[in-house]
Amino acid sequence: MSLVKKFMTVGGATLGSRIFGFARETLMAAALGTGPIADVFYAAFRFPNLFRRLFAEGAFNAAFVPLFAKEIEANGIDGAKRFSEEVFGVLFSVLLVITIGMQLSMPLLVEWVIAPGFVDDTEKFSLTVRLAIVMFPYLMCMSLTAMMSGMLNSLHHFFAAAIAPIFLNILMMGALGWALWTGSDPSLTAWYLSWSVLAAGLLQLAVVYLGVRHAGIKIGFRRPRYTPNVKRLLVLAIPAAVTGGITQINQLIGQAIASGKEGAISALQYADRIYQLPLGVVGVAVGIVLLPELARALKGGFMKEAGNLQNRSIEFVLFLTLPAAAAIWVLSDEIIRVLYERGAFTEQNTAVVAGILAIYGIGLPGFVLIKALQPGYYAREDTKTPMRFTMISVALNTGLAITLFPLFEESGIAIAEAAAGWTNTVLLFSVLLWRGHLVFEWALITRTLRLILASAVMAGALVYLSDRWSSSLMPSSSLVEQVSTLALLIVIAMPVYFATAFLIGGADFGMIRRNIKRKPKA
Repeated sequence: MSLVKKFMTVGGATLGSRIFGFARETLMAAALGTGPIADVFYAAFRFPNLFRRLFAEGAFNAAFVPLFAKEIEANGIDGAKRFSEEVFGVLFSVLLVITIGMQLSMPLLVEWVIAPGFVDDTEKFSLTVRLAIVMFPYLMCMSLTAMMSGMLNSLHHFFAAAIAPIFLNILMMGALGWALWTGSDPSLTAWYLSWSVLAAGLLQLAVVYLGVRHAGIKIGFRRPRYTPNVKRLLVLAIPAAVTGGITQINQLIGQAIASGKEGAISALQYADRIYQLPLGVVGVAVGIVLLPELARALKGGFMKEAGNLQNRSIEFVLFLTLPAAAAIWVLSDEIIRVLYERGAFTEQNTAVVAGILAIYGIGLPGFVLIKALQPGYYAREDTKTPMRFTMISVALNTGLAITLFPLFEESGIAIAEAAAGWTNTVLLFSVLLWRGHLVFEWALITRTLRLILASAVMAGALVYLSDRWSSSLMPSSSLVEQVSTLALLIVIAMPVYFATAFLIGGADFGMIRRNIKRKPKA
C-alpha cells in the first residue's frame, strides 16, 4: 500500500471520529453554552484527555513502534509477542498505581494544576474534583489502547486503531442526547458525560484488543519485570511523552490561566474542536503512518528513500493544511455561528470563540508539521532532541500566555499556543536539515510559495461569496439553510484552490500519481 493511501486510510477513519466530535460539541454548546458547568466539565476532562491525545496520537508509538518493529525483524511474531507482554505487564501495573494516586490527590491537582481559578468557588471546585476522579481511569484505558494501536500500526493494520476514538464521541453524544431529552440540569448533564467518558475508554480498549487478536497476536499478562527491552522503551518513551503532548501541555497551561475568567475554558475548547479536524485528519495520519515507514527504510539502509518519505510528507501536509488555515481564518465567524449559535450559546459567545479560532487557524500548519517532523527523530530512536524543543516552546507559551491574557483574554492564550507551535516547528525542521536527515529541495520551497498564493486566491473567493450570502448564514435563517450555505462555500473553495495550485505549479498530477503508486523499498 502506498504512503498516500495509508495516509488516507488513517485520515479517513480519523475524519469520521472528528465529524462525530463536531456533533458532540454542537450538542454540548446547546446544553451548556460557555457557562460555569461547561467550564467545570472541560477542566475536569482536560487532564485525562491530555493523556489520551498524548498517547493515542503518537507519543507512545514514537518509542514503542521502532522497538516492536525491530523485534518482528529479529525474532519474528513470537519475539514481538513476548516483548508486548513484557511491556503490557509493566504498563498495566504502573498505570494502576498512578491512577489510584492521582484520584486520591485530585483536590490538590485541581487546585494547583487543572483549574487554580476555581479555588474561590467551592461549588465549582468540588464538582471539578468529583468529575475528574470519575474520568481519570480513562488515562489507564487509553495508555493500554495506545500500546495495542502501536502493535496494529506496525503490523500494517491501521483501521481498528484509527476508528476506536469514534466510540468516545458516540457515547458522549448519547449522554448529551439523554440529558437534553430528559431536561436534566447542567450539573446532572456533566455527571452523565463523565461516566460516558469512562465507558468509552473501556470500549476503545476492547476494540483494539480484538484488532490485535485478529492480527494474530494474543497478549497474556506477565508479572512486571524490568527487562532490557522495557528499560529501552522507558528511556525512549519518557522524552517522547513530553514531546508528543506539546500542544496539549500548552493547552493545559492555557486552561490553568484561563480558569480565572468564567467562560474562557469552554470558549477555548469549542475553538479547539474545529481546528482539531484538519490536525487530526492530516497530522495524526501522517505521524502514525510515517514513523513505521521511516523506521523500516532506515533499518534497511535506504537513506534516500527515508529522505524522500520525509519531504513528501511535508509536501502533503502543506498541500492540505495551507488552504484549511486560510479557510478557518476567513470563515471563523460563519463556522462558529452555524455550528454552535443556538440554545445557551449566544451571539456574544460566537464573537469570542470565532476570534480564538482565527488565531488557531494561523497556527494550524505549524501544529500539523510537528507531526510530520517528529518521526524524523523518533525513527532514529532520538526522543531527547524533540523534548528539548518542547521545553523551549512550553516556556515561550507560558510566558506569552501570562503576559497576553490580561490584555487579550482568551485570544491571548490562543496567540501564545500558536507562537509556541510555530517555534517548535522551526526548531525541528532546522535541526533535521542541519544533521542531513532532511534533504533540502528548492522545488519544495517554490511549491510551498505557490501553495500559499493558491490559498490566498481561495480566501479571496470565500470573502466575496460569504459577504454575498451573509443573510443565509445568520441565525435568523433555518439550520438547513445555514449548513447548506456553509457547505456550498467549502465545496466551491476546494476546486478554486486545487485548480489554482495545479495551474501555477504548486502541485502536479505526476507528483500525486507517483506518491499514490509508490511502493516502499524496505
